[in-house]
Amino acid sequence: MPLINIVIALIVIGVLLWLVNTYIPMDGKIKSILNAIVVIVVVVWLLQAFGLLGAVNGIHIAH
Repeated sequence: MPLINIVIALIVIGVLLWLVNTYIPMDGKIKSILNAIVVIVVVVWLLQAFGLLGAVNGIHIAH
């Protein structure tokens, strides 16, 4: 994945998160949880994009 695509994706994700935090009224705890989830997902995605983390496709959640 080219570096410019990663930068553009990070900018889009950041703007969308900012818009949600600014314009959608919700409790502070929910905002914190949402922000944490987004950050964790983005970090995992970046690690996969740079090849530092293997594919997470093999993870199965037991019922």
